[in-house]
Amino acid sequence: MSLIQTHSFTITQALQSCFYRIPDYQREYVWGPTEAVQLLDDITESIDAGGKQYFVGTVLVAADGPGRQADELDVIDGQQRTTTFFLMLCALRRRFRGHPQQPTIEGLLASSYTNLEGMTVSRLRLEPCYENAADLVQFLRQYDGADGELSDALDHAAIERFGSAARLTDVFLAISEYLDHNFPEHADLARFWGHLANNVIFIQIQTDVSSALKIFETINERGIGLNPMDLLKNLLFAQVKQDDFAKLKDKWKKITTPLEQKKQKPLRFLRYFVMANYKIRDAHSKGIVREDQIYSWFVDKDNAAVAGYATRPFEFVDTVAANVERYLAFQSGRDSQGSPSAALANLQHLTGTSLSQHHVLLLAGGKLRPANFEHLVEQIENFLFFYVFTRTSTKDLEALFSRWADEIREFSTITDEATQRLALNEFIATHFQSSIASKHDELRDALRRYRLGSMPKYRSRYLLARITQHVDMAHSGTKTRGLLSQYTNLEIEHILPQTPRSDLLGEWCEGNDEDYQSYVNRLGNLTLLEKPHNIVAGNDFYDSKKPLYSQSGNYLTRSIAQLSTVGKNTTVTTINSRLQAFEHWDAKAIDVRTEVLISLALEIWSTAPAA
Repeated sequence: MSLIQTHSFTITQALQSCFYRIPDYQREYVWGPTEAVQLLDDITESIDAGGKQYFVGTVLVAADGPGRQADELDVIDGQQRTTTFFLMLCALRRRFRGHPQQPTIEGLLASSYTNLEGMTVSRLRLEPCYENAADLVQFLRQYDGADGELSDALDHAAIERFGSAARLTDVFLAISEYLDHNFPEHADLARFWGHLANNVIFIQIQTDVSSALKIFETINERGIGLNPMDLLKNLLFAQVKQDDFAKLKDKWKKITTPLEQKKQKPLRFLRYFVMANYKIRDAHSKGIVREDQIYSWFVDKDNAAVAGYATRPFEFVDTVAANVERYLAFQSGRDSQGSPSAALANLQHLTGTSLSQHHVLLLAGGKLRPANFEHLVEQIENFLFFYVFTRTSTKDLEALFSRWADEIREFSTITDEATQRLALNEFIATHFQSSIASKHDELRDALRRYRLGSMPKYRSRYLLARITQHVDMAHSGTKTRGLLSQYTNLEIEHILPQTPRSDLLGEWCEGNDEDYQSYVNRLGNLTLLEKPHNIVAGNDFYDSKKPLYSQSGNYLTRSIAQLSTVGKNTTVTTINSRLQAFEHWDAKAIDVRTEVLISLALEIWSTAPAA
């Protein structure tokens, strides 16, 4: 076996020192947004660790791959993380556009040199030989547009997206969304970048290809080091007699096996479990337990007494296993009893994969009576909506939720459902209602400035779906909210077409001083429409679309063309007073409808006491 060299590198040191290639014989890029967001969460959580280095694992590279240049290394193991870090840099470069950080990041993404013909040639620091990915990664490295415009831009550049290329695109957008929502201010983003550039480290193992492949086989066959939960497991084994080891091992599997099957990070679950179930006493922690503090938290004498694992180890394991079951149920849209929950399913349309801190509150409220729990989830959705759509940083939510979890646990123990409901209503009024009320003006301004593409499309679809559902409920007099999925499956229709025919564009320019493109993606120009109608509507004039809107299955879209008239003092007349039909479609109509939808939004996303 050739000489094996090891180096401790930061991300910047690694990319400054060499060029990397994902060789053809490697597997495709298989990570998705979930894995990328978990990695981002790990890095973000380590920022507050007092400048300590954060270890993200090992990368195995070979120095003599086929077709390799002198300064190029083949990545044998760790290509998923390596590629994801490269996508992070692409997203950061775009966010730092026009700031001093941009040139530095561009230098980490690619290096330029002059060839013999005197032409400047750009060479990527990471060459991903995934199928159909080279052009895509080169494009993402230079992309400066909005997230919502990426798909059209890739289509225009004739870059196909399937397999690895599709996953790379999804992860890039997930990273971008994560940075937007967790670091909305330039100073916060700069702090994240400083931590990533200087404190996030990995161990690079370098040798020749044949030796590297042998090392890779050894690592995957024999494992390296402890599983993240092994220290806690060993702590528990120290509390029981040897005769009980088999029993404890079987119980422990009820914790680890379900998490592994659902590909959930054990440490993330443990953090949420601790904050949801115990009062965090450390004043400096702000109620948060970081991943690198979990074991220390458990071995603390006072915490050990509260958790009870030393005196009641089996009972403790059962408690953790029950929380695992709830945690996974919540993520699949089911409540603590395993029953389908419309509130949890609807919440997922808003949170996607980038928001998970609310599981602290869900776990804390897992023992609430079913109706009360469902109401709590609905109010969490309303609360988070304001945070997401006003682009308020969500990084402080964990500290907030950890403190609130203490209160939820307390009234969860109330056995009488009505008394429990009163305590829940007081909690909602104290925490959710006050926070939402303080953000009304901010939300109104944010929705006026909203453009399709300014945030991930699934959240824009959620926004329109929730308003559409609300109008349908008001139109029919329905009081109980159902699943949002029947609306999120509809197409987003631009009333003023995205790609207008020349005659339509000419007509707009004659009658409006405002720029066409500035209006086409505004909230008031968007509605939800069934796919067959959406296809037919195409790029036609408004007059041609109105009959299609009248045939829509949802009243919000039908009302654009004409309001229903059904008697007096009915639910229809009530919702009609909040809506408006339009004879013509111009800039003024879009402005008016934007205000109509904003008014509905402020009515929809508001707190309400449990009845």
